[in-house]
Parts: sequence; C-alpha cells; structure tokens
Amino acid sequence: MTDLAHELALGDVYLSPLLIVVFLAFVFASITAIVLNKLKVSHYMLYPSLSFICIMVLYMALIDSFIIKF
Repeated sequence: MTDLAHELALGDVYLSPLLIVVFLAFVFASITAIVLNKLKVSHYMLYPSLSFICIMVLYMALIDSFIIKF
C-alpha cells in the first residue's frame, strides 16, 4: 500500500485531495487577507489580487507538504 491518497471518501462521495487542499488554502488566504487589511499592510502591495493568489499558492504548498498529500 502506498502513502499517497488517491481520493478521500466523504460518505458515498469521493473527493480529490486537490479540491480539499485548494479549498483550505482559499480559506486560510482569505483569513490572511482580512488580517493584512486590518493591520493596513495591504496598502503597500502593488497588486492585492496577485498577492492573494501568491499567498494562496504558498498555503497550498504548505498544506500539501504537511497535511494532505495529493
């Protein structure tokens, strides 16, 4: 048996691990964006939407390497 998960079962519905990783990364990036807006750090970013995507990609890499392997 391999260490890699090919699909996650939620009842009778099978989900791709990538779908869950993207959803969790979006939630964590949204929380980070809210915190950055409250601290007024986002005013110093040239392209806030691009920085949101970059933060989301970083969270995807962290979640993939430590929590859910896809």
